[in-house]
Amino acid sequence: MKYGLFKFVLIVFLSLTLAGCTFIFQKGRRSDLERIQALNQQLDALNQAKKILAEQLSQEIKDKQVKLQMMEKGLVITFLTDILFDSGKAKIKPEVYSALDKVVKVLKENVPNLNVGIEGHTDNRPIKFSGWKSNWELSTARALSVLHFLIDEKGIEPERVSAIGYGEYRPVASNDTKEGRHLNRRVEIVILPQLKKVKEKQEAISPGAQEKTEKLLLEPKENLK
Repeated sequence: MKYGLFKFVLIVFLSLTLAGCTFIFQKGRRSDLERIQALNQQLDALNQAKKILAEQLSQEIKDKQVKLQMMEKGLVITFLTDILFDSGKAKIKPEVYSALDKVVKVLKENVPNLNVGIEGHTDNRPIKFSGWKSNWELSTARALSVLHFLIDEKGIEPERVSAIGYGEYRPVASNDTKEGRHLNRRVEIVILPQLKKVKEKQEAISPGAQEKTEKLLLEPKENLK
């Protein structure tokens, strides 16, 4: 099996496992199995982090201010911006510090070796009176505010954290309704699993591995709420 097929197997493994399934990799080269095992350990840590956060943020989740999801990109902790910021602003409200502190604790204690991506999103209403050039600037500024809170205030290692603003262009609901716009105004803190690149010298897989590695079994994994 060539490197391309092995990469495809890894991508399928990551996607299905994050969606709630577990791969059992039957046989293969030792280095390949070690990578699968390491990734599976990361996913177990993410599921444990999700369980802890679900308990600690239970009130915020009940109030529909915070949402937890295991997605292809990782464990996504969604804060609706109405809880984080005043309208048109990028300064974090002090009253939400306690909720963010709970996320910080998990980042430090449960997934200390995983990186964190912070994504800012808005609805599609044009910027009029807040002074921002566009929703891109606002969404980026909000993501950076959360980034600086994690780094400057809480001591998360800066090399672990990145921020990006998507503006209005990755909605999760229709902007035609007030409720939909409310859901689209959000900041997502994404705990990212690591996929190490396979070196060029490891392109070739041992003879017969293709048949063996295609024997992938899927087991339902408990859906942690």
